[in-house]
Amino acid sequence: MNKKITELLKQKARFLKNESYALAFAYRDKRTPYYAKVLIVFTLGYLLSPIDLIPDFIPILGYLDDLIIVPALIALSIKLIPYEVMTECRDKAKLNIEHQKKTAWWFAIIVILLWLTVLLLISNWILKES
Repeated sequence: MNKKITELLKQKARFLKNESYALAFAYRDKRTPYYAKVLIVFTLGYLLSPIDLIPDFIPILGYLDDLIIVPALIALSIKLIPYEVMTECRDKAKLNIEHQKKTAWWFAIIVILLWLTVLLLISNWILKES
């Protein structure tokens, strides 16, 4: 029983990984509407961000964002992308994952710099208020 649950979770994780790669390709596609691109940036940024809305150390609730928010954002992003575009992007993602095992360290650096900038702006605002 435990083995089945573990395998199911692994399959779901692989599926979400493939879909997130496909979203990255959809973002670059000219046929993707601008509002879908905005949501894709937010979705991928949140997915790769080291900061969660609900910190993981909070029992049970900490993993809700990983189990509910991220898949919901991915699903909503996919709904906003034309079917043909998403199909092509899934094919590209599948090929990319098979042929390239590099990590997107550059994107992680961008996300971290973005969060640091936001934190710096908030801290400056708080210090000005004091």
